[in-house]
Amino acid sequence: MFQTFDDIADPTRGTERLALLRKELSQRGLDGFLVPRADAHQGEYVAACDERLAWLTGFGGSAGTAAVLGDRAAIFVDGRYTLQVRDQVDCEAFEPQHLIDNPPSKWLAGILQPGQKLGYDPMLHTISGVKRLREVCEAAGAELVAETDNPVDAIWRDRPQPPIGPVTLHPIEFSGEAASDKIARLQEILRAQKADSAVLTQPESIAWAFNIRGCDVPHTPLPLSFAILHAESAPELFIDGRKLSNAVRAELDEIVRVEAPEAFFVRLGAMDGQAVLADPAMTAEAIGRIVETAGGRIVKGSDPVALPRARKNAVEIAGARAAHLRDGAAFARFLAWFDAHAPAGDLDEIIAARALEGFRQETGKLREISFDTISGAGPNGAIVHYRVSHETNRAIEPDSLYLVDSGAQYEDGTTDITRTLVVGEPTADMRRHYTLVLKGHIGIATARFPVGASGAQLDTLARIALWKAGLDFDHGTGHGVGSYLSVHEGPQRISKLGTVPLEPGMILSNEPGYYRTGAYGIRIENLECVTGPSEIAGGERPMLGFETLTLAPFERRLIDVALLDEAERAWVDAYHARVRAEVGAELDMETRGWLNAATDPLTP
Repeated sequence: MFQTFDDIADPTRGTERLALLRKELSQRGLDGFLVPRADAHQGEYVAACDERLAWLTGFGGSAGTAAVLGDRAAIFVDGRYTLQVRDQVDCEAFEPQHLIDNPPSKWLAGILQPGQKLGYDPMLHTISGVKRLREVCEAAGAELVAETDNPVDAIWRDRPQPPIGPVTLHPIEFSGEAASDKIARLQEILRAQKADSAVLTQPESIAWAFNIRGCDVPHTPLPLSFAILHAESAPELFIDGRKLSNAVRAELDEIVRVEAPEAFFVRLGAMDGQAVLADPAMTAEAIGRIVETAGGRIVKGSDPVALPRARKNAVEIAGARAAHLRDGAAFARFLAWFDAHAPAGDLDEIIAARALEGFRQETGKLREISFDTISGAGPNGAIVHYRVSHETNRAIEPDSLYLVDSGAQYEDGTTDITRTLVVGEPTADMRRHYTLVLKGHIGIATARFPVGASGAQLDTLARIALWKAGLDFDHGTGHGVGSYLSVHEGPQRISKLGTVPLEPGMILSNEPGYYRTGAYGIRIENLECVTGPSEIAGGERPMLGFETLTLAPFERRLIDVALLDEAERAWVDAYHARVRAEVGAELDMETRGWLNAATDPLTP
């Protein structure tokens, strides 16, 4: 549920902890060490015991790496966090660096000296990541040293215990396909790739394949575990037995061989002569090394679960629609509440975020929020992945913008929605920037595209109106979304790097934005489901498209109608009419009255 950043890390103790780590490294004969924001599964959300980067530096983002040397240390973050990192981290202790423009490998190449030893935890770095680091070390005459006993853990005296959240079954009424049928499909994929086995390290893949869910990490119903698929025999699931009730274990015993976590590494060491499918970009280097040392051969390829999981079936799509209708009603109640209370100046970022979660709780169906709510007032809205703390908590003031990016986990679907709201009178710039972002959002929502088109080919549609005005945003336009799984799901995405073709049933976010540092942020986000190819009047090729799943009004007071063309105005009016009809039927009379006004046509 909703937590402030204060609940996770202590940004004031970075210098003290850095000194402790350097002392530990010196005792081990190491000249440096890498601390990624990662766990053994390379997931976005990690258990409290794996929040090493946050504990060491105070940084609370979902992606980043620290490099610690004897006399220098740096923290690497991407464009989402360039403002946040300076607010949360002691920049005299850790130099902020851009993760993409100047990644750790490039930074280290200019610093490492011959004979130095750089340590890393081989369960926290991928096969491909270690390959790059080793090349850098060899070029510098340095040595890359695997430390199976993480030195951060040695100085983290009150490190939490690994989670043992109970596993639940995900019934076919929500999954739409029996686990046995999924396993059979996955075995066909292995045989097609001439692999004997596949190592599954991502818990979301394991959860999907075996129709189970867990609660080991915040916001995402994942059971932390490993699995091995076999082309010709039953899969193996390596999981702490304390997570399994007798009933769940009995169901799993029908489809998999359940074994203890420590048996995973023993099993990897017995793969002599086997061709083992593993994704080098997502598999821990230690896993690949054990397999190869045992005489196995790593077949480099994508996680075989990724694409089948991304292509939602009819039951999952119906569940997504139901979840978004439910969530849309809760969000409408929040918007009406916000409109009633914000003008008085009594709200702040924490109050608003907690109120929104409260409206979702009232549905009686909420399992968890799907990520830490981004509740940004005024200039905090310009921090793309801002996370409120008691120290940074701002009042929501008159004549300002408030950005709220939030989502929910329901058993039938995962939601993610962003709206930018105005309190009082917006400036002309606010209205102009909001409308330019809206034009990009409409560009994605109305896109038609051929079979085989990728997210990279669509990304420009979200940016072109901003580009023409000399503006842009430094994040992707859209990410994939799971079905009661991760709110950030691959491999599908809409971004400059989104090379995977979009396919029917994939769910993606549509979230262009604009961020004026020190003033305000604007982002508009709906979830879209890729629809199958259909004919276009007068056309020659059937085209894919999008069905908008999210149901919530845009901020009409921020729309400069003169900047929209006729088709764009018609789309907004049609969308608002749909929201009024579908969500309105779920609301009490007072909130329905508010929604009717909020969805009035832009033009009479």
